[in-house]
Amino acid sequence: MYQLDLMQLTPQQFLDEYWQKKPVVIRQGFKDFVDPIDANELAGLAMEEEVQSRLVYKENDQWQAKFGPFENYDHLGNENWSLVIQALDNFSEEAALLIEPFRFLPHWRLDDLMASFATPGGSVGPHIDNYDVFICQGSGKRRWRVGDKGQHTEFAAHEALLHVEPFDAIIDAELNAGDIIYIPPGFPHEGITLETSLSFSVGFRANSSISLLSGFADHLIDNELGGQLLEDPNRQVTTNSGQVSNEDYQSIKSQLLSLVDDAVFKTFTGNFLTAPKHELDIMLPDEPFTTEEVSQLLTTHGIKRLGGLRAFYFEDTIEQGLCYVNGEEMVFDAEVSPAVKLLCDNVTLYPESLSKWSNHAAFVELVASLLDQGYWYLVEEE
Repeated sequence: MYQLDLMQLTPQQFLDEYWQKKPVVIRQGFKDFVDPIDANELAGLAMEEEVQSRLVYKENDQWQAKFGPFENYDHLGNENWSLVIQALDNFSEEAALLIEPFRFLPHWRLDDLMASFATPGGSVGPHIDNYDVFICQGSGKRRWRVGDKGQHTEFAAHEALLHVEPFDAIIDAELNAGDIIYIPPGFPHEGITLETSLSFSVGFRANSSISLLSGFADHLIDNELGGQLLEDPNRQVTTNSGQVSNEDYQSIKSQLLSLVDDAVFKTFTGNFLTAPKHELDIMLPDEPFTTEEVSQLLTTHGIKRLGGLRAFYFEDTIEQGLCYVNGEEMVFDAEVSPAVKLLCDNVTLYPESLSKWSNHAAFVELVASLLDQGYWYLVEEE
């Protein structure tokens, strides 16, 4: 397990001083850091259809970007290119452990774990992100420049690369293995590789209002909700037919706002936040699990959540037997809500944590269903 040192600040002190406020270099945030995956393994992942990958490089001094899968990299030479892998946590258990030290932030804010392999001079160019990111330097060395938040001009350096005009740096630092740089949204930055290196980025995203609105509209349509017509049975005669009166405007506004019924919107939110952002590496069991088998296995094995799977609950409805897994509302026996909290709060649970639940019929049945769907899987106790 990786141990995070936030410059000897408590997580709350770090959030108070830096989170969404200003960037900072965290020297030796991970002491004695060892890459959880090597360059050859990353290159192999980028050959897979289900893995989202891209190459960024320059050709005749022009930025280029290509999307995987890739068959080989021999034509790129030994300098000035980068390979980027999205959602590495979906495909590598070892790499996914890098997310664990950042669980002082709610998991619904997590975007993914991104990895970058880069040769000397390699970069994706100067840009601005709309998410918070902790960039953890692995092997090798990279120089990072970060500008102040403000008015910056962006332009398309390539159809797949949005860059920003040159900026003055408020941070200009070389990062070595174990160093971390935290960058909030809106701060322009650029990383340039000095020595062939790996880096790992833990990104935290907040959804825009328009993405929430679009998703909510889809939810209403898919569930045949929101079809109610505007009603005005007490309509009064108007002398100004071209006018939308204040009363009518409020009625129209109320019609729209009534759609954000708390129960409807909470279901949408749970489904929306747990919907997979990238393809999951689901491996279904050869045969369905029986409840008797699961009850026994829970006393000898741990259960681990699939990499990239999202499982959340609301603090005021979990006790009613509601949670959300992989984009769907899940209803369960309210008696097992404490155990379901454990499933959502922890990636891995071992027998000692589940001893009181291994013979509870409702919980065993729930775990059997999750195992059958490939959402959780069995692991040997460490």
